Amino acid sequence: MLIVAGSLVAEPGGSEPFLKAVQPMVAATLEESGCHEYAFTPDPNDDNRVLLYELWDDQTALDGHFASAHMADWQETRKGLAVTSASIKKYIISSIEDLG
Repeated sequence: MLIVAGSLVAEPGGSEPFLKAVQPMVAATLEESGCHEYAFTPDPNDDNRVLLYELWDDQTALDGHFASAHMADWQETRKGLAVTSASIKKYIISSIEDLG
C-alpha cells in the first residue's frame, strides 16, 4: 500500500476557495480503482494550510490517478488558485497493524 500525505499553503483567504475547487476532483478520484482514501482538509491550527491524505493499493493505481482526465483538469484549475507552496510525500507501506 501507499500513503500520499502532505500540506499546501494558500495565501490568506485562499484555503476555502481551494477546498471548494478541489471537490470535483476528490469525488472522481474516490471512484478510481485502487483508491481507498482521498481527502483534502483544512488544518485546524492554520487557516491558510490544507492537509492532504491519500491511501492507494499500489504504484499502478497511483500512476493511473496521475494519468486520469480529472487530474489533468485539476492541474489546470489549480493554476488559478492562491497556493503559495506545497509539500507532499509518498510513503511505501511494508506492513499494517490494526490499532483499534
